Amino acid sequence: MTPTAPPPVRRPRALLVGGALGLALCLVAVAHLCLGASGVGITDIADLLTGRGDPRTRDVLIGSRLPRTLTGLVVGVALGISGVLVQGATRNPLAAPDTLGVNAGAYLAVVLVAFTGVSLGPLPAGGAAFLGGLFAIAVVYVLSRGGVLTPGRVLLAGATVALAATAGAEFLQMLDVQATRGLFFWGNGTLMQSGLERPLTLGAVVAAGALLAPLLARPLDLLSLGDETAEAMGVRVERVRPAAFLLAVLLSASAVSLAGPIGFIGLIAPVMVRQLGLRRHALLMPLSAVLAATVLLAADAAAQVAVPPSAVYTSEIPVGVVTALIGGPVFMLLARRVSTGDADTGAAVTVAGRRRTPAYAVALGGGLVALAVAMVVSLRVGDVEVGWSQLGTALFGSAEQITEAVVAYRMPRILVAALAGACLAVAGAAVQAVVRNPLAEPGLVGVTGGASLGAILVILVVPSAPAAALPAAAGIGGVLMLALVVFVARGSREAGRAGLDPTRVVLVGLGAAATSMALVNIMVVGAQMNISAALSWLAGSTYARDYSALGWLALPALAAMLLVTAARPVNLMALGDELPRALGLELGRARLLVLGAGAVLASGTAAAVGAVGFVGLVAPHLARRVVGNSSARMVPMAAVLGAVLVVSADALGRWLLAPTEIPVGIVTALLGAPYLVWLLRRTQEA
Repeated sequence: MTPTAPPPVRRPRALLVGGALGLALCLVAVAHLCLGASGVGITDIADLLTGRGDPRTRDVLIGSRLPRTLTGLVVGVALGISGVLVQGATRNPLAAPDTLGVNAGAYLAVVLVAFTGVSLGPLPAGGAAFLGGLFAIAVVYVLSRGGVLTPGRVLLAGATVALAATAGAEFLQMLDVQATRGLFFWGNGTLMQSGLERPLTLGAVVAAGALLAPLLARPLDLLSLGDETAEAMGVRVERVRPAAFLLAVLLSASAVSLAGPIGFIGLIAPVMVRQLGLRRHALLMPLSAVLAATVLLAADAAAQVAVPPSAVYTSEIPVGVVTALIGGPVFMLLARRVSTGDADTGAAVTVAGRRRTPAYAVALGGGLVALAVAMVVSLRVGDVEVGWSQLGTALFGSAEQITEAVVAYRMPRILVAALAGACLAVAGAAVQAVVRNPLAEPGLVGVTGGASLGAILVILVVPSAPAAALPAAAGIGGVLMLALVVFVARGSREAGRAGLDPTRVVLVGLGAAATSMALVNIMVVGAQMNISAALSWLAGSTYARDYSALGWLALPALAAMLLVTAARPVNLMALGDELPRALGLELGRARLLVLGAGAVLASGTAAAVGAVGFVGLVAPHLARRVVGNSSARMVPMAAVLGAVLVVSADALGRWLLAPTEIPVGIVTALLGAPYLVWLLRRTQEA
């Protein structure tokens, strides 16, 4: 978007908006203080303030209610101001501490400290979170530097870093559940506190940052005119931008250390204040802080009302889930309007280099050999290790009974993993072909989230439904979510952006994925489902899969075969819009069919093994590098590589912490996130 100078604001409007937001914050804070499981209401609190309250009311107020409300105020102020700073420094309305990976980096640092067993106080823990957030934003800068710093490039880099950091944090929690106990609930964002020490200590840090932020107000106003204009007016851009980032990281790290990574608050508040006509940073900072605190406390109050707190700690909906439910749609609408800087030129985004590729038969044969090796090794490893000689006798039916039982137990899950990996790889190839973006993957464009939402909805609404209903609901959910993403991402014809911008598709998909997963979490907690089993399924797992799960993958496998036979239309899609039509291709119908097949592949696989990510991104890219861009060769090669990846990840997850199993989705995320970092950097250097 073309930068414009912030318009002058009349004082009556600023006073009116400020007074209204302040009154709303006071009302929400009072209502928030009156919520809880102890039965202490507003009359009890009023009696306590007038000196007629009982000791129990005082204990509840000081020990639980007041720390929670104070935490909401501190975190809201921190996220609101940090969002203003980040958006001002990047001139990007989609930028925020969470969308640039800062919150995820701070979260990873806190989990890493807990994993080491070191017990830190509020300030040292905040320092660790600050270093993690600082490292994350430094990686985002490295990934997005070079050429024009477009909004799309920065946001994709931030999403990449957030995915990598989140995968690392989940992996550390799996490695040592005892040391990181309680961090999963905190990792979804919660205002629960056991006393006033932490919110008061970190509140002082946030107050100091909030007092320093106005010093950057005028430089950020001038920076909105563009770097060259700001420098001509005396702004030291090379100093102002890093200072804004440092202060934003300090504030967001304090918020993460106190309440965990809470998303979208730092994005929503500044945007809403700007919609009220207040754009100058001197007003934007305090009003965004007040609005962010109001929204955060209101979201936490809504979570407590929806699922009242009980003796079971995990029964309450984390406030971060509610903010994601609110912020996800807002992010989608903003992504529809924002200029990504990546215009649709009509050409495909390809990643295969100009290098001699091996003969197709040799490459495919090598992939099949690698798959066979991975399956044999997977049969051996686990909580019960099977020797080579035992494995050979078991395969020929002459082994000991226990060995035969182990092999018989592992074989179906290995076959399920192989077929699921192949389906996910082909789904990724299909989505990438239509949106012409090598970063498009079913998980990144909302398909996996939609599939999870459909499957969980069937489990809750129709618990006695036949087994075939689960993959059917997952397929419908994935198709509908992808259709929504494409519809939103097409842009506005009135704005002259009716084309399918590849970067916008991914950005809208990220918002859709956040929204759908927030709905899934709310349904899981609200229905008091088996949390551990549900989370294991959502992370992607082949645990206890038998041969019946192969039936769930029959429809996705059929869709994969249809895509292989449709190689010519898929190849033509890579040529843009005009040329395929000139060659007789009905482009709209072809895109719809390929997208539908990809959604059926991804969502059907999600119904069988849960949400396994990154396979649909890594496997097609590797296949292009091995056999080129022709779909007739690339799709089968991607299917083989996807099967190798998921089978290997499943074996690694069973072997690393045996007898504890790491869900295959976490392992693929650990392998895929660094690959996504490398791919993003490579495509931007091209």
